[in-house]
Amino acid sequence: MQGISRDISRKRALTATGLLALLMLLTRTGHFGDALHMPDASMAVFFLGGVYVRRHGALAVLLILAVAIDYVAIRYAGVSDFCVTAAYAFLPLAYAALWYGASACTRLVRHARPLPAWLGLTVGVVVFASLSFLISNGSFYWLGGRVAHPDLAGWAANAWQWGPRFVATTLAYAGSVLLAQAVWVQLRDARRARDVAA
Repeated sequence: MQGISRDISRKRALTATGLLALLMLLTRTGHFGDALHMPDASMAVFFLGGVYVRRHGALAVLLILAVAIDYVAIRYAGVSDFCVTAAYAFLPLAYAALWYGASACTRLVRHARPLPAWLGLTVGVVVFASLSFLISNGSFYWLGGRVAHPDLAGWAANAWQWGPRFVATTLAYAGSVLLAQAVWVQLRDARRARDVAA
């Protein structure tokens, strides 16, 4: 997509990482939100990081921030620690799947017009959010010790119960940002064409 450059300046990478960190800080305490809280944007944060930042150090910073937010939320804000099991160790892998999947998608659509690029990245959101969810949910189901007798049918039912919500939330956040950029690029290009013609 035009507007997504191959090389990202340090300043832009820091700005994007800061904005993504802020979004995670504002939303990470609740998976699906409620009347007072927005749904958790963490999966979208890691996908968007793969699109706009693509630096390994920024991935590490956001992973550390996610763990720190969870620690503070559990220790001081009364959030349940139900999901913190041995499977929690698989979250970096799940988030890395989003980050590096998005980075690969970005390379594929970099030179496309805004709408086809947006569609390609949107498909990428669904694919890599699904993969990320299957990693985190699968590790929790099989290794978390919360299911008395885990079996494949039980995991499939559990994944089907929760997966669409996680993927839809990720798609809502990431798709909105990507669509806003596609519209902005389209408007900018139209303005430039008018200026050249004038």
